[in-house]
Amino acid sequence: MTEVIKIVNDIKSKNYKPIYFLCGEETYYIDRISDLIEKSVLTEDEKSFNQVVLYGRDTTVEEIVSTAKRFPMMADYQVVIVKEAQNLSKTFEKFESYAVNPQLTTILVFAYRDKPDGRKKIFKTIKDKGVWFESKKLYDNQVPDWIVKVLKGQNYGIEPKAAAMLAEFLGTDLAKINNELEKLKIVFPEGHIFTPKNIEENIGFSKDYNVFELKSALATRNQQKAYAIIHNFAANPKDNPIVVVSGQMFAFFAQLLQYHGLKDKSKFNAAKALGVNPFFMDEYATASKNYPMRKVSQIIEIIRDMDVKSKGVGSGSMKEADMLKELVYKIFN
Repeated sequence: MTEVIKIVNDIKSKNYKPIYFLCGEETYYIDRISDLIEKSVLTEDEKSFNQVVLYGRDTTVEEIVSTAKRFPMMADYQVVIVKEAQNLSKTFEKFESYAVNPQLTTILVFAYRDKPDGRKKIFKTIKDKGVWFESKKLYDNQVPDWIVKVLKGQNYGIEPKAAAMLAEFLGTDLAKINNELEKLKIVFPEGHIFTPKNIEENIGFSKDYNVFELKSALATRNQQKAYAIIHNFAANPKDNPIVVVSGQMFAFFAQLLQYHGLKDKSKFNAAKALGVNPFFMDEYATASKNYPMRKVSQIIEIIRDMDVKSKGVGSGSMKEADMLKELVYKIFN
C-alpha cells in the first residue's frame, strides 16, 4: 500500500513517468491508478486531442508505439492508456525499442490484468525507465486490516468484528469491497465508526447466521447456536456454499492447531503468528481449552474428508446440508 501511495502522490504532484506498467492478479489498484491518470493529467479541453484509450485485444504493439511517438497538441503531455494489455503478451517484447527511449511528452499506461514474467528484458527495461507496479492479491487474513486502513485514510473507522464480517462476506475482491464501503459512506457521515449492525443492515449480511458466527459457536462449544446456524445454511444453500463454509472452518482449525504449538501465547504475539486481529485472540484461547491438539488434528482430517465428499467422491446421495450437519456433529463429539 505504501508503493501505491507514492505513485498516487507523484501523479498528483505532476511528477510523471513516461511509462506506467500496472500488472497483477488484483485489479483494484491497477484500475485506481489508471483511472487517476486518465482523469487528472489533462484538462477536459486537452483530452480531445491528447488522450487515447486502446484495448489489447483490438490493437498491436506497432500501433501503440506509433501513437506514443506523437507530440501533444496544445498541451504539455499526451496520455495513451492500453487496457487489457495482457492480450498483447505474446508480442510485448516488440515494445523494447520504444521502452529504451520513450517519448518524454507521452504518458503511456499499460493496465496488464495478469502476472507477467518480470525476468524478461522488456520488463526490466520498463522498470528502469518508468513505473512498474505489481498488484498482488491479499490473503484472506489480510483483508480486514486492509479495510481498516482504507477507511482510516478516508476519516472513517470500523470495529474489528465488522471488518471481519465484511471480509468473510465479500472475500478478497478489493473492488467489490470498495464498492460496498462507498455505499456505507453515503449513508454515514465522515468520522463514523462502522459496527456489525451497520454491516448487517446495509449490506444484507446476517450477523447471526454466517460462517463467522459458526466459527465462534464452535470455538465456545455452543452447540445450540452452531446447529441453528447450520439449519439456516441448509435453508439457504446458495448463500452459504459448502466449499466456502468448509474452507473457513478448515482455516480456523488450522490456525488453532498453530496456536497450540506456540510457546508464547500472549495476545499480540499469537495474533501476529496467526495473522489475525488481536481482538479475536480470546476466541482462540477459549477454543484451545475446548479442543486439545489431538482433537484439532482429528477435526482437520474430518473437514478434509467432508471436502472430498462435497466434490462427489464417496458421498453417494448425501446432500450438502446433511454433510454440514454431520461435520458439526463430529466436531463436537
